[in-house]
Amino acid sequence: MTTQNTLILVDGSSYLYRAFHAMPSLNNSEGMPTGAVYGVTNMLRNLLKEYQPTHAAVIFDAKGDTFRHELSADYKATRPPMPPELVEQIAVIHQIVQALGFPLLSVAGVEADDVIGTLAQQAEKAGMEVLIFTGDKDLAQLVNEHITLINTMNNTRLDPQGVKEKFGVTPAQIIDFLSLVGDKVDNVRGVDKVGEKTAAKWLEQYTSLDTIIANSAQIKGKVGENLRAALHYLPLTKALITIRCDVPLSETPQTLTLKTSDNTSLRQIYQTLEFKNWLHELPTEATLIAATAPITRDRHYQCILTETELQTWLKRLAQVTTFAFDTETDGLDYLQAQLVGLSFALQADEAIYIPVAHDYMGAPPQLSRERVLQLCKPLLENPTIGKIGQNIKFDAHILANNNIQLQGIAYDSLLESYVLDSTRPHDMDSLALAHLNIKTTTFEEVAGKGAKQLRFNQVSLEIATDYAAEDADVTWQLHRKLWADLQTTPSLQAVFTDIEMPLIPVLLQMERNGVMIDADKLYAQSNELASRLQTLEIQAHEQAGMVFNLNSPKQLQTILFEKFNLPILEKTPKGQPSTAESVLQELAHDYPFPALILEHRTLSKLKSTYTDALPQQIKARTGRVHTSYQQAVTTTGRLSSTEPNLQNIPIRTLEGRRIRQAFVAPKGFKIVAADYSQIELRIMAHLSQDAGLLKAFSLGEDIHRATAAEVFGVPLADVSTTQRRNAKAINFGLIYGMSAFGLGKQLEIGRTEAQSYIDAYFARYPDVKKYMEETQAQAHEQGYVETVFGRRLYLPEINARNHQRRQYAERTAINAPMQGTAADIIKKAMIALHTWTVENPARVKMIMQVHDELVFEVADDFIEAACETIRQLMCSVAILRVPLLVEIGVGNNWDEAH
Repeated sequence: MTTQNTLILVDGSSYLYRAFHAMPSLNNSEGMPTGAVYGVTNMLRNLLKEYQPTHAAVIFDAKGDTFRHELSADYKATRPPMPPELVEQIAVIHQIVQALGFPLLSVAGVEADDVIGTLAQQAEKAGMEVLIFTGDKDLAQLVNEHITLINTMNNTRLDPQGVKEKFGVTPAQIIDFLSLVGDKVDNVRGVDKVGEKTAAKWLEQYTSLDTIIANSAQIKGKVGENLRAALHYLPLTKALITIRCDVPLSETPQTLTLKTSDNTSLRQIYQTLEFKNWLHELPTEATLIAATAPITRDRHYQCILTETELQTWLKRLAQVTTFAFDTETDGLDYLQAQLVGLSFALQADEAIYIPVAHDYMGAPPQLSRERVLQLCKPLLENPTIGKIGQNIKFDAHILANNNIQLQGIAYDSLLESYVLDSTRPHDMDSLALAHLNIKTTTFEEVAGKGAKQLRFNQVSLEIATDYAAEDADVTWQLHRKLWADLQTTPSLQAVFTDIEMPLIPVLLQMERNGVMIDADKLYAQSNELASRLQTLEIQAHEQAGMVFNLNSPKQLQTILFEKFNLPILEKTPKGQPSTAESVLQELAHDYPFPALILEHRTLSKLKSTYTDALPQQIKARTGRVHTSYQQAVTTTGRLSSTEPNLQNIPIRTLEGRRIRQAFVAPKGFKIVAADYSQIELRIMAHLSQDAGLLKAFSLGEDIHRATAAEVFGVPLADVSTTQRRNAKAINFGLIYGMSAFGLGKQLEIGRTEAQSYIDAYFARYPDVKKYMEETQAQAHEQGYVETVFGRRLYLPEINARNHQRRQYAERTAINAPMQGTAADIIKKAMIALHTWTVENPARVKMIMQVHDELVFEVADDFIEAACETIRQLMCSVAILRVPLLVEIGVGNNWDEAH
């Protein structure tokens, strides 16, 4: 497992004691105790092997008292002194920690927990995931969606659900939970005779310690008396239990980088401690010397500044079957970026860079952009010479902007990597390191970063040549390695050659086509939304009885949970009542004020994301909006859309549909939307070969009505609207691995009733259950599942020790073949339809792909013929055991056509 963008924090003090007490009494031949050293070192070695961290630290308690001793003289007063044989091992443990490459932290005046808490929250704010290795339950108060505890002593992992299962409370309630229970080891008083079960029960009933204290008179019996007797010291207990997350530190999460292990120091320590097995694993002195020597590559990179040099290279390039190339530009907008240079490579470690627009002061004369493109055009448009690129679609756009239609697009190393394993990073820097052991030069190393970052045309030619030529060189070498890997698995090779590569020119044309937007319509809607938002704001102020900022979580907390005294459903990592959207949705069922706030948030997001933003993204040159379709982002093979994202425009709400009304056709054309109907359910029928599903689809029945008839045991004609809606939730829920709890929540029924629906479904469709079980078993065995067309969908956590992560991977294993197959089918349809649109360029354009839907602009006099061809091609690209069904709509705008 790798941990990119993850900070690993090891609670050294916790593991020090745990290792000491867990390990037998080990000594070397001179009687030096080594058990704790061995235990901690073994844990750190395993951590390095399994997680391969880039950012990590081991944190120990510093000597002396902390601020908690100032709060309470009794704090840790009953704890016995550290055993002498453990004291003797601490210095050696610190040496090994640092020799293994870990930063070591120890801050006076606070405990290791406080340092960990501070770093964890800093890392989370910086967008990092955090793994805390500890055996200390106090740290559970830090857990949230991005901070997880791991105890390697017993192989347990605590995420929010894990905390709830272990303690019976949420992470946000842990401080209150521990305050009630107390901590005998640290001599922190809780409530007498209150154990974990009672504390969890109280917190489930009253939510927080403050509410428990406020209702202490209502708690009966001896335990109630004990609670009331504890009221005067519980605030101090809570202060002692609470981890500080604001410790001033000289280090930040970003600076806590792992160093290369100091094998010389490790050798000396292991020899002294007589850790013979580990000693033998270390490289020999000769190997160490060789390993530290710089790796040299005999690279030949040339900067082309004369036409004679360029002509010589063009002759060489014209004689090969394939070459790698790359464009350098002054920006990343594929329609507006200007070409700065071109690089070419036709074998490893040899490449050229042709600068055409470096204009920094003192830049040497370069060939003109026009002349270079004129000379390169025949080569780049020659379909018999294969072109290799890394994200070659971008390069094709840049050339198209300069009237060169790139032909012979043969390989893309980004897509080769994506088809081999979609779960890994596919950027050039990561791929070069992983597959070629080459540390490439990053753009930031060349151009700087932040506000002072240079455009590439401002970079000196010497630096630019090394960077740009390396891009082409590494692309060539990556292709050679990745293509060889693909050829070992014919099904993956077919996915690459038959689906992903032919899709590049399709997406290229769609992106260049763009989509026409009625800006006036969006501006009008934006004004209406602004008016509605103002009305909602006034209503909110009136209901609250005060003026406040609706976008301020803190002010909203005060009004919701103090003024209105609404129930607290969740808490933030800092223990404050949550005002997240999921919380407001839950509260809105019973209270009008949260519903009002929720509506304000929803409309505000629509306004900022769509009605305000889309008109600003219309390109002046084309009068259209041009998205970017990404092939190598999702793990399932589905395309994603960015800048702007046209795949998430809402359709279920009136305001969302109004946004779609602004997607219009030009004069003399209509919008045609073609959507695969229930494609994932049809793929489930194909994969499971369940007789009931196959029959329903083959007869053209309404599958949700048919399922309702089966599950609820009623004649097809008697299925009610509610029963059909429930059956639809079951159909789609089960293919996404929904549990009885999830289904019950969606249908607003009890878990038992929901489980009865699921049981009835599987009784009627037994082969669906069989397929699910067999797919999960296959995933556990081989680590991946496959689509109908052979695309592999890897599941890195299918055998994870953590129950929740493993369960999520198991659910994904069921759904991924359906999602992946649906993605493959619509890609194959796009390829087929592209060929047809090329034959009719003036009458039809494919302009959008949204999930299972394709959107076209079609000439008015071509509508009937186009709809027939679209349906025929989309239905025939895959032969399944049930027919594919395509629903087609026509309208003046996207909403009318959908």
